[in-house]
Amino acid sequence: PSHTNHGRGSSLILIAPELRLRSDWQRHALSADLKGTYNAYGERFACCNPDGTPTGAPNSLDRPWLDSRINGRVDITRHNRLELEGRVLVGTDNPGSPNLAAQPGLSRLPIYTMYGGTLGYVQSFNRFEVSVRGAIDRRVYDRSEFMDGSTFSNDDRDYNLYAGTLRGSYELLPGVKPFVEVNADARVHDLAVDRAGTDRDSTGQIVRAGSTFEFSRKLTGEVSVGYLMRQYNDPTLNDVGGVIFNSSLVWNATALTSLTFTTRSAVDELIIPGVSGVLRRDFAFQVDHSFRRWLVGIGRLGYGFDDYVGMDRQDQRLFASLGVVYKLNREIWLKGEYRHDWLTSNVSGVDYTADMVTFGVRLQR
Repeated sequence: PSHTNHGRGSSLILIAPELRLRSDWQRHALSADLKGTYNAYGERFACCNPDGTPTGAPNSLDRPWLDSRINGRVDITRHNRLELEGRVLVGTDNPGSPNLAAQPGLSRLPIYTMYGGTLGYVQSFNRFEVSVRGAIDRRVYDRSEFMDGSTFSNDDRDYNLYAGTLRGSYELLPGVKPFVEVNADARVHDLAVDRAGTDRDSTGQIVRAGSTFEFSRKLTGEVSVGYLMRQYNDPTLNDVGGVIFNSSLVWNATALTSLTFTTRSAVDELIIPGVSGVLRRDFAFQVDHSFRRWLVGIGRLGYGFDDYVGMDRQDQRLFASLGVVYKLNREIWLKGEYRHDWLTSNVSGVDYTADMVTFGVRLQR
């Protein structure tokens, strides 16, 4: 659970509520997706690994996660519309993150909350479509709490994000719409300098091209490739740049089998002196197959690459899992999964492997 070399195992209780709402109107639309999890571990990790070495992990790895979004669409005419989104996200640094190693003696994982909204305008010119969107988000961290009872402010990690996106697309074929997109943003922190005396305000740009697909129910989603750049105000921080991949593609190969392919790239903030951030690239592939109407097998493979800009560290993350869903009826499903994780790094002492076995029940209406 701590994602550290020779870390201890633990029992786990995971609760994952989810609520989906959809309007059913001839014009306009409103939807809401609220989903979250809470991981509660039976062990505490601040003491020692099985070999007697300190874990370097917080005492408690219990952690919440929330992704809640409300989306609206206002159809002005047949050729233009407004799109709106409000969102609240809650999470923590991932166990094993260098951000946690930089705060030894933590009693729990510091929680962050991110909330904001997006307003967009979309105009269609026959097959050609142009959209412009503006977004504002605020990210706020709780205070760090330590085993000795002391606390430390994370105000230097709090920031506002201002972003704008311009996108043009053309319906080349029915169900195939290539696009080009340009995004620019600015991260403005509450404090002029962080705990190490570094100005972490930055600006970023993303240029990407790709296509959306909507072939009935056979193939749906979006795939793109692009280039990301981020420049920091502080001259001691190196700029971040690299090729990125973003996609979410679902192929219903047969009535019984579906395949899902997702990729994601992003630059995460760090609090390590002299380190700009970490450029993460994640790829995941999932196969769902119905052996029977009531029995579904799920296989997943994933790969991630983390490039720490400003320090000589590169991590490779892999995972593989097998799961099964047994549907007692429409409202009660039984679930089981086995997952294996690897992390290999060019930094010694960071590599780890982890195994997780879960059994659960899903209740839905």
